[in-house]
Amino acid sequence: MRAALTWRDKAEQCIYDLAFKPDGTQLIIAAGNRLLVYDTSDGTLIQPLKGHKDTVYCVAYAKDGKRFASGSADKSVIIWTSKLEGILKYTHNDSIQCVSYNPLTHQLASCSSSDFGLWSPEQKSVSKHKTSSKITCCSWTNDGQYLALGMFNGIVSIRNKNGEEKVKIERTGGASSPIWSICWNPSSRWENFWSRADEQEESAHSCLEEIPVLKSRPGSRQYSQTKGEDHEEEEISMDFNLDERNDILAVADWGQKLSFYQLSGKQIGKDRMLNFDPCCVSYFTKGEYILLGGSDKQVSLFTKDGVRLGTIGEQSSWVWTCKVKPDSNYVAVGCQDGTISFYQLIFSTVHGLYKDRYAYRDSMTDVIVQHLITEQKVRIKGRELVKKIAIYKNRLAIQMPEKILIYELYSDDSSDMYYRVKEKIVKKFECNLLVVCSDHIILCQEKRLQCLSFSGIKEREWLMESLIRYIKVIGGPPGREGLLVGLKNGQILKIFVDNVFAIVLLKQSTAVRCLDMSASRNKLAVVDENDTCLVYDIHTKELLFQEPNANSVAWNTQCEDMLCFSGGGYLNIKASNFPVHQQKLQGFVVGYNGSKIFCLHVFSMSAVEVPQSAPMYQYLERKMFKEAYQIACLGVTDTDWKELAMEALEGLEFETAKKAFTRVRDLRYLELISSIEERKKHGENNNELFLADVYAYQGKFHEAAKLYKKSGHENLALDMYSDLRMFDYAKDFLGSGDPKDTKMLIKKQADWAKNINEPKAAVEMYLSAGEHMKAIEISGDHGWVDMLIEIARKLDKAEREPLSKCAFYFKKLDNPGYAAETYMKVGDLKALVHLHVETHRWEEAFVLSEKHPEFKDDVYVPYAQWLAENDRFEEAQKAFHKAGRQSEAVRVLEQLTHNAVVESRFNDAAYYYWMLSMQCLDIAQENEQQKTEMLQKFHHFQHLAEVYHVYHSIQRYTELVPLCYRCSTNNPLLNNLGNVCINCRQPFVFSASSYEVLHLVEFYLEDGITDEEAVALIDLEVPRLNKREIKWQEMMSDHAQSLRLDDNTDIIEDDDPFTAKLSFEQGGSEFVPVIVNRAVLQSMSRRDVLIKRWPKPLRWQYYRSLLPDASITMCPSCFQMFHTEDYELLVLQHNCCPFCRRRIDESNQ
Repeated sequence: MRAALTWRDKAEQCIYDLAFKPDGTQLIIAAGNRLLVYDTSDGTLIQPLKGHKDTVYCVAYAKDGKRFASGSADKSVIIWTSKLEGILKYTHNDSIQCVSYNPLTHQLASCSSSDFGLWSPEQKSVSKHKTSSKITCCSWTNDGQYLALGMFNGIVSIRNKNGEEKVKIERTGGASSPIWSICWNPSSRWENFWSRADEQEESAHSCLEEIPVLKSRPGSRQYSQTKGEDHEEEEISMDFNLDERNDILAVADWGQKLSFYQLSGKQIGKDRMLNFDPCCVSYFTKGEYILLGGSDKQVSLFTKDGVRLGTIGEQSSWVWTCKVKPDSNYVAVGCQDGTISFYQLIFSTVHGLYKDRYAYRDSMTDVIVQHLITEQKVRIKGRELVKKIAIYKNRLAIQMPEKILIYELYSDDSSDMYYRVKEKIVKKFECNLLVVCSDHIILCQEKRLQCLSFSGIKEREWLMESLIRYIKVIGGPPGREGLLVGLKNGQILKIFVDNVFAIVLLKQSTAVRCLDMSASRNKLAVVDENDTCLVYDIHTKELLFQEPNANSVAWNTQCEDMLCFSGGGYLNIKASNFPVHQQKLQGFVVGYNGSKIFCLHVFSMSAVEVPQSAPMYQYLERKMFKEAYQIACLGVTDTDWKELAMEALEGLEFETAKKAFTRVRDLRYLELISSIEERKKHGENNNELFLADVYAYQGKFHEAAKLYKKSGHENLALDMYSDLRMFDYAKDFLGSGDPKDTKMLIKKQADWAKNINEPKAAVEMYLSAGEHMKAIEISGDHGWVDMLIEIARKLDKAEREPLSKCAFYFKKLDNPGYAAETYMKVGDLKALVHLHVETHRWEEAFVLSEKHPEFKDDVYVPYAQWLAENDRFEEAQKAFHKAGRQSEAVRVLEQLTHNAVVESRFNDAAYYYWMLSMQCLDIAQENEQQKTEMLQKFHHFQHLAEVYHVYHSIQRYTELVPLCYRCSTNNPLLNNLGNVCINCRQPFVFSASSYEVLHLVEFYLEDGITDEEAVALIDLEVPRLNKREIKWQEMMSDHAQSLRLDDNTDIIEDDDPFTAKLSFEQGGSEFVPVIVNRAVLQSMSRRDVLIKRWPKPLRWQYYRSLLPDASITMCPSCFQMFHTEDYELLVLQHNCCPFCRRRIDESNQ
């Protein structure tokens, strides 16, 4: 540290106090009864201020820079603005000794010999408080909460903002040690090294501590480690518990002591003896240093814990005031004789570097060792000024004013940062440079080099021809290390610490500024006083090259042919004899390790990560792949690694390419290299083919195709283009080649178009390649009916499979017409039938089944099932019947009947039973084996049909009295004999609509008379005389047979032969049927007879009407009898027979 005088001025009166404007532009000085305002930049007096009538003792500037205050022996305080105008004045009862502004609230404290006052712009009056002693000095805490008052009786009183005393510090000196100056440390924290301040100074290593610097987060605790004990540093607390606050008060008294106190009043450490009467004490802006001035006629610089570092300008009289310009290293000094001095403090860098460990001085007394790679730091604390630092491997040497301390690492671990004292040399040394080795320290003083053991014994000495400008340890065995020494006369020597003879490496004409030797000790780099970097071959002394604009140089410790040098704001990197690569960099290069360049800029050392891209590319340009790989290993970007890998691969340098691709984890290229290596092992050595594969992988497809063709592997080129979907290029490559290859190419192109969701293009390509099935599948899946139609019509009918596929998609896409057309083209009638059935196009199916009876079952069975599924059971039954599925037809009818009965639909039940009976009759006609059973069922179902039909009517009528027309007997409603007369046992014939007993009597033919003969006899209708001629009109139609009475009747006396047959034996329990012979049949009128013409094997039934004036109609289908009026009404309502539901427009079958 040294002080340079910037400017000086002389006032006529004593300078008692001074103050800087917060921005540092102006300096206010109390001189006599005036205030002098100076420009700090050049010492120009801006303006003297007059307002006081007596000597001005104190001055203070507010932190916001808006106003300042001055206090005088005239008992007044004047408030001035930053424009140098007085705006307010108030007085005390005694002379003003000191003034101070609160740093936050800008409240002004003014202290006199008997009291102190507090004033702020917000209040109209000054709040004054009496004191027991004269106040000599005052200072506010950083947060403005407390005001410390220094008393002439040696007491320090700490007051709150309201003036109330909170802490009273009574010091041992008492009134014999008046307090003359106090100041709070502006730093918000105080370091934990105060805890060791009471230890004896005689312990040489007790004031040195190892403290790893650990970064802490807000709200966390920060710890510092020392050998043998841990010190915990507490956080700043905003609580009003004074013991927990970290404010530090520096107190200087005329007992010639400097002391430090906490806000609570507790003293920190012990008193520091000064050996002079202090008149002023002040801190640097950040609190790292203390300025003290007084009766010793000089300003001294102290550390924040009171260790004296040096002198800042000696004066000719007492120093009454000294302060630091805000946020700078400038100091203003005011003296008894009126001298005003303005100094600049210059702190030199004291440091040492070895590889990735950098040691430097901090706070003048501490040493910080920084690991430049891991950024780990350790602080070695001291209580004396550090003058020189040297570091080498596990050794660290620190020179202090009266001794040199030698440290060593605790372990051999390269990451270990814990140092311990190994040796100490208690002796004062004067040297320009300090170097440490494994077992020695080297002191350099101008031309002389001295080698000392760690015990302080001088072992060797070298005297040089010229001043030593540079010295560096270049390694070697312990105790035999080599030193590289550069002299002002240009001579460069190598010295071994165990050899008294120096070896001259070379001699140049210019002075040496910086030196470094390559890792192999074969090359030497020198920076001379002309800022030129010169590189020599040590063995031949040949100048290999030189570069301008250099201020420092360093070889790369991991690469023999690479160095860097700095100068002119640029970093220059040079590999081998290639051109220099430049990039911007401020500072000096002091080391080069791999990709990291260690740069010293101002007072900080940093490791700059520098990609080695430029030199790597320089080697690549010359196809020096192995050398380029070595450079890349020092540190390049991933992009550079990829470029190296690609270049090596194209150069068929597979080993280097493999390493580079491994570095970037490119498995694809690693697989290619592995494949090529395997092929080479099997004897393949066609480099053109290998290079073609490389080009293909790199995307240089045309170059690859040319090489494939050149090496006779056209098929590989074709496969490459196909796989890449570059079909146009593939076609161009094929030219007019083999059609098979062209077709294969088109097929691949179609596959690709399909995969990339270009189906239309794929269809066209498949068709052109003859792949009809794939084209049909794509068209069908996308619903392109037009495309399918076009394909189907173009296909030959012999191509059944694709045509069938077309028909399948036509069905799927609901285009049955085109499907039918396709099936017809193929001739697949069965598929056509199934198509009609599946699409429910029954009419077409029926027509097809008529032409081709073999498909009858394929049509009617599905049709019947479809009808049943659609609740058209009656039609379904007919369809089953028509299809010859009698069992299914019967099952449907049985189910219909059962449902009708369960649901009380008795009319429907009657109808279904009638249909069942007719179904059974049909089965009996066709199946001789089931004839008997079916006939029984026929009669049973006929009976049930009539019963349910009757019951349908019975539900609606409350009274039916049956009359037997054979014997004219009225029968009860409840007849135990059933539907027969209780008298003659003649079965009743009921109307199928009203279920009244009809005037019909059933008669039977005499044996030997066939149905056909009986009908013929009846049709003869032989005339006969009757008592009454009843004229009947018989009406025959397709849907009914009726007897109607004519209106014109003549009474003719005659007997009816049939009436005679109605007689029976009264009281008989057996039924006696009416049996007629041929004569009776011949006598009957056709109009009186109704015939149920049952199909075989059933016999016909004959009925004779006994009431000619009542007309009866019989349904020709179900043979049920009705009153003609009822039948016609029901037919008009339902257009069908009410029993069998036969429509009247159907032909009688």
